[in-house]
Amino acid sequence: MKRIYYIATLALALASALPVVAQEEQQGTEQQQRRRGPEMTRGGRAEEKADDSGLPELTVRARELNERMTQVLGNARWMRVIYREVDLTKEENAPLYYPTQPMNGQMNLFSTLFQLVCEGRINVYEYMDGYEDFSDNRILDLKVMLDRSRIYYEETPAEGDEPAGYVVNESDIPSADVKAYYVKEAWYFDQNNSVFDVKLLAICPILTIADEMGENTMPMFWVPYESIRPYIMNSYIMTSNVNNAMTFTYDDYFRRRMFKGDIFKTQNLMNLPLQAYCPTPDSLQREQARIEKQLISFEESLYLKPDTTQQVADTKSSKKSRSDKSEEVKEEKVKETKASKPKKVKVQRSAPTRRVRR
Repeated sequence: MKRIYYIATLALALASALPVVAQEEQQGTEQQQRRRGPEMTRGGRAEEKADDSGLPELTVRARELNERMTQVLGNARWMRVIYREVDLTKEENAPLYYPTQPMNGQMNLFSTLFQLVCEGRINVYEYMDGYEDFSDNRILDLKVMLDRSRIYYEETPAEGDEPAGYVVNESDIPSADVKAYYVKEAWYFDQNNSVFDVKLLAICPILTIADEMGENTMPMFWVPYESIRPYIMNSYIMTSNVNNAMTFTYDDYFRRRMFKGDIFKTQNLMNLPLQAYCPTPDSLQREQARIEKQLISFEESLYLKPDTTQQVADTKSSKKSRSDKSEEVKEEKVKETKASKPKKVKVQRSAPTRRVRR
């Protein structure tokens, strides 16, 4: 009877353990499939995928910090919008490009943006030649972006109410082919706070496509900087070949303007780029230098500076007065020394006497 009881208990234990083992094997296969690359959906992503992404979740504190760091341009009494092209092949902009493949938990800027877009955390907007529209009707669909950029993906079928998803291998992410960025920034003066500052508005990755016709560049999408700042402000990067300590983040790199970009357009009434009225490279460089000089001269003209000629005259007069005072002090010291010295008594010598021989 005892043997029958033991056999029954063993059978029940095996029967309860088999579903658990099957569930663990299924979870292991799902994790292996996820490691192939970012899993993408059209809508919101599941909560269980947050731990595998490697990107931080936005907390309430992070959202409030992002709102406090947002620069308001409503009080600006002067503003100029500048478009720059940041070439990642230059040494100053290398921190945005390397590593081209994720390595030791480090990703370049485009890999971070691509993962945020694929997981549905941020919205990207369609690139239109001439102007930017960040309204809801210009949000770029994920499948359209993948097809335009010629990125290989696998479509997963829809399950229930969730839409179809897409899976991209890490080797198919064109992080090494994005070699430049368009950066839109606003130079402004806030009269209420007496502040002259620069605000980064949006960035646009430029994809380099090599085909039978050669290498062609294609702007992919516009993304507002304020939507990605909460994620990149905790991503530390190396900014120097001499100092390998990762002490700066992507946000520090942009806010401190450590990048170097050439102006290719300024916001104007006719919405013309510089190449429209600067046909030669020399004229383009002169126009870029003129715009940079205008920004610097405007900042210098905001604050009152003392007259240099008057300042030189004041310094000369102060030096002269100091020299006169020093001469007077010297004369007084000489007089004091003369008065303090005892007068020498002149010794009167008697006249020589002659001896007369009697």
